[in-house]
Amino acid sequence: MQNVKALVSEVLNEAADMLATGRSSARVKVGITLLGSEHGPLEVLAGAEQAQRQLPDAEVVVIGPADIETKLTKVEASDEEEAHCAMDRLLDSGELQAAVTMHYNFPIGTSTVGLVVTPGRGKKMFIATTTGTSSSDRVEGMVKNAVYGVAAAKAYGLQNPTIGILNVDGSRQVERILTELRSRGYQMNFVASSRSDGGVVMRGNDLLAGTPDIMVCDSLTGNLLIKLFAAYTTGGSYESLGYGYGPGVGDGYSKIINIISRASGAPLITGAIEYAAAMAKGNLVAVARQEIGAAKKAGLDEIARPQKKDQPAAAPAAAPPKKIVSKQIAGIDVLDLENAQQLLWSKGVYAETGMGCTGPIILVAPEDLDNSLGILVENNIISAK
Repeated sequence: MQNVKALVSEVLNEAADMLATGRSSARVKVGITLLGSEHGPLEVLAGAEQAQRQLPDAEVVVIGPADIETKLTKVEASDEEEAHCAMDRLLDSGELQAAVTMHYNFPIGTSTVGLVVTPGRGKKMFIATTTGTSSSDRVEGMVKNAVYGVAAAKAYGLQNPTIGILNVDGSRQVERILTELRSRGYQMNFVASSRSDGGVVMRGNDLLAGTPDIMVCDSLTGNLLIKLFAAYTTGGSYESLGYGYGPGVGDGYSKIINIISRASGAPLITGAIEYAAAMAKGNLVAVARQEIGAAKKAGLDEIARPQKKDQPAAAPAAAPPKKIVSKQIAGIDVLDLENAQQLLWSKGVYAETGMGCTGPIILVAPEDLDNSLGILVENNIISAK
């Protein structure tokens, strides 16, 4: 009887915790793709196997070559494209609740929230954001990054995370917009810099100390920071510290896909799987939907929208018939990305926009690649090879 009472009490406590925090106590499945690492698939596998040992409430599923030997559940894939197709299929079907991968193309409007351990005081800090593009406008993008950072931090279990804005170009405009959002009802908890003059705009000292729970910046700066935090003890070729580049967050984005780099080593990969599992248990997709909705209700789209010059806008080109796009064209400035897509559409070429590891990309069908390159070079959007 005593055992039954204890079991009932445990179940009730877990239920109460779920209601209070929104976090699930169920075992989650997290997939990881093994191919693409500069250190080889066995390095990724080592991180996956260590994560499984450390996470009794998660099941780690590896996606990779048939000849890889492991006791983990394995889904076979012969190359990166096949691995991503398998990963997306398993996420869409609900067989995986989250995944970790390299070199994934998020749609424009979605970017990743990284998680590091700061060297000054050993504190965890979210970096919003680290890959992807929230907006082609720098200030609007950073404002959205703040909201995305709040969503990731809350899903991780922080009920009222603190926010700081890194001192980069546009930070004062971001501060003004976020302050207005807060005055209109969107809940934000700004923190003061650790330096004597204070203020919500953070210095380099605050990066090292982890002054805010969430450090807001543009994605390219965030990408640089995450690499420095991950590899500053190794000379740069091996990322060993932290939790990776984090999950993609965006308006309407419905998957939990955490990013690691090709230079990520086993210890960081273990952390990235742990982070992805936490996002699944914390129901990131629902939390992000709630946070973005609350920010929009407070006027996000209105007050963060970049000011346009007074000139007539060209009529958008109609999209040609949709195709499967698997070829990437890189070397495009983010400010030219939408123009590049519209230009190709106007020429009858179906194209989609995305973000690769090194920046914005255009995706086209294999049979359209040469023609697309010629069009973009001719119109000075990319340089001739």
